[in-house]
Amino acid sequence: MLFDSSLRRELARTFGATLVVLLTIVITMLLVRTLSLAASDVVEPKDVVLVLGYTTLGQLAMILNLSVFVAIVVTLGRMYRDSEMAIWFASGMDLARFVRPVLRTIWPVLLVVCLLMAFAWPWVNRNSSELRDRYAQRSDLARITPGVFRSSADGRRVFFVERDLRDDVSVNNIFALSNKDNIESVVSAHSGRIDVEGDDRFLVLESGQRSDVNTASGETTLAGFETYRALIDIHALRRVQEAPPKTMDTIDLVRAPTQRNQAELVWRFGLMFAALNLSLLAIGLSHVNTRRPSSLNLVFALLGSLTYFNSINVTQSWVANGRLRMATALIALHGGVFLVAMALLWWRDHAAVLHFRRRTRRVLAA
Repeated sequence: MLFDSSLRRELARTFGATLVVLLTIVITMLLVRTLSLAASDVVEPKDVVLVLGYTTLGQLAMILNLSVFVAIVVTLGRMYRDSEMAIWFASGMDLARFVRPVLRTIWPVLLVVCLLMAFAWPWVNRNSSELRDRYAQRSDLARITPGVFRSSADGRRVFFVERDLRDDVSVNNIFALSNKDNIESVVSAHSGRIDVEGDDRFLVLESGQRSDVNTASGETTLAGFETYRALIDIHALRRVQEAPPKTMDTIDLVRAPTQRNQAELVWRFGLMFAALNLSLLAIGLSHVNTRRPSSLNLVFALLGSLTYFNSINVTQSWVANGRLRMATALIALHGGVFLVAMALLWWRDHAAVLHFRRRTRRVLAA
């Protein structure tokens, strides 16, 4: 049918353009954020692109939801302004008739959103956490970069070394500052290396000295050494006792219905239901007064979508705190939005008839 084909073609074209614009904006913002994390020594610089890819994939479901919502509002709003909607209404169609072609166009997007939230979301969070934990849990020696002052994970030690051009393993001009229990220690050495003996690793410093200062009493101790040998373990990693709910698979969250797990399910199912509710809500919010054409409807529609997303976050926190049950949160929020969308469609279809009836009663009463 001409109506279905023309609407679906224009809707798909608008969705593609909106998705490209939103992805460009989001990727730019996430790139700046990821670079700031790398500069703050939270993630490894060589993993910036990988972390950016994980973060973008994690945000893709929300981007798709917003792209569908904006595409429907923009497409139908353009039809209102160009009086195409008046032609379709005059031919006997109502606004509810637009639901079927819209859903036939966006159902692949809705399916992708469900798959992303059910499978990709925990996978992305799990891999991102492993990258950050692996970098954060490295030993202090592994964090050292030649020619750059580096601090330890706990912030109590500062290191500086220079690379030995003749050897990729050894370093020169070593400087280390540590502060623990009111003792400030400064260790300097001409050269150093790491020796491996079986499963043990030893740090060997040569031709250096150590100065200890008691910050409470002011007592100073200075000692020199030809060779300083210390046992180290650069592979000691902190193991997380319990995985965060956002890194767990959906089926595991369902099998372990704790408050935190149910709160995570509220977020995942919430974005799935939001994909459908926002599509229906956009049809009713796309109305534009042809006598006063403006973009205010798009502004109000975006504010409504942001309020919806924030409500999902609020219900998630309430479920995590035990103030709401998961079923109550899902039904109250998403069921309420669905009813609002249906009521808005009915009101748009019957607004003119209701207005005519009110005017007729006023005339008869007069």
